[in-house]
Amino acid sequence: MAFGVRSQRQSQDAKQVIEEHVRNIAVFPLAIPPLAGPGALTATVLLAGWAAFQPRYLAILVGVIAAVAALGLLVFRGASRIEKGLGTTGSVLLSRLQGVLLSALAVQFVIDGIRVVLKG
Repeated sequence: MAFGVRSQRQSQDAKQVIEEHVRNIAVFPLAIPPLAGPGALTATVLLAGWAAFQPRYLAILVGVIAAVAALGLLVFRGASRIEKGLGTTGSVLLSRLQGVLLSALAVQFVIDGIRVVLKG
């Protein structure tokens, strides 16, 4: 992602891409881990544990979850307009930026893990 290396899929013709898309269609529901993945679920469970027996805090947590779900719905519904607004260059730039951020996070996680191991 960060280096913009062209994948094999980009060099295939349209018929092959459509056939590959049909074969791999079941993978797409798994493409939203930031919204409903292990990190989001763990954070929700921890926050609910901290807010135990305090209805006001639980109501705030439920409100935040509803707000994130509504924001996700708005972004997903407007994705085609966002894509048109970004254009090809913007999409490529955003993809590369996300690759750099993902790489930086991965490196930071490794560094944090090494620090914990060396201290312990």
